[in-house]
Amino acid sequence: MKKIVHVVESFGGGVYYFLRELCNGLADEFELVIIYSERKETPKNFKKDFNPKIKFIKVNMCRGFNPYINIQSFFQIKKFLKKEDPDIIHLHSSKAGFLGRLACYFNGFNMENVYYNPHGFSFLQQNESKIKRKLYLYLEKFAANLGGYIIGCSKGEYEEAKKISNKSLNINNGIDIEEIDKIIIENNIDKNIYKNNKKITIGTVGRICPQKNPILFNEIANNFPQYDFVWIGDGELKHELKSKNIRITGWLERIDVIKELLKLNIFILTSEWEGLPLSLLEAMYLEKPVIVSNVIGNKDVIINNENGYLCNDLSDFKKILLNYNNNKISNSAKNHIINFYSLKIMKQNYFNLYMESKNV
Repeated sequence: MKKIVHVVESFGGGVYYFLRELCNGLADEFELVIIYSERKETPKNFKKDFNPKIKFIKVNMCRGFNPYINIQSFFQIKKFLKKEDPDIIHLHSSKAGFLGRLACYFNGFNMENVYYNPHGFSFLQQNESKIKRKLYLYLEKFAANLGGYIIGCSKGEYEEAKKISNKSLNINNGIDIEEIDKIIIENNIDKNIYKNNKKITIGTVGRICPQKNPILFNEIANNFPQYDFVWIGDGELKHELKSKNIRITGWLERIDVIKELLKLNIFILTSEWEGLPLSLLEAMYLEKPVIVSNVIGNKDVIINNENGYLCNDLSDFKKILLNYNNNKISNSAKNHIINFYSLKIMKQNYFNLYMESKNV
């Protein structure tokens, strides 16, 4: 059995769920180790979400530029990678992607067996200055020159990856539809609970952060005081959600996230940038009409006016919500997820990739 080490700094939100589903799905085929650091949004008892066969190693990593912590993180990652001596190293998000490739290079690891998922390139962060975005792009190119493959989790992210490295791959994110069905059945959750809403309820899922654009979400809520709005999650920008018709749930257990999603009449996503959001895939599978920003990740899943709606600005969101008539678009969305974005498909693609690696 071959050993794979995953390295992740952003161990929360969408990346957390991605790793959980991928690792649980492959725990019987590979020996898995996760080198991680905690964030505020990391579930307190996260190990219960993972197969007990998976080994965890905690290191100290942080967001942003902190030279002292970044250097410390580099040496910790380098030490543990050398100690574990894996066959394959898989890195997740920008910080782990940069430090991890640097550590692999200085350890003399075969870079042909190093994979990196950006889960949303940092140089696409619209809340950052042009200078910072140029710096992020330079760092991505520098790390890519060390070797390894970049895996775009959507077609759009893959196209961006090709601009950085000719060693780029595309494996779409997928969700565990069987797990979702199991949660609904075992907990006797009514799929039609949204019909009990006194008002149309519109919501989203994720960390309340610049990427998810809570300011636009708040503007939409302000324009529709007759509707209820829900943000399923928490985050540092929750003070931006000022509209009186917005409810913030805080971080929830998996079962409660599914319950809250099922209560929605409409799912919206106001993101400034994405990789490929799992919350969107789940909302579509649960047959929620979806209205999302026209950015990488979102626009790779949505066929406009067929399985959802793409919006360029506030006026687009307003126009679609004003004309919302509870149509049948959500059924097309569910079939699209089953056919193209299931965990089964994603798991098989990663299994094939790992098995084709040079020393496997």
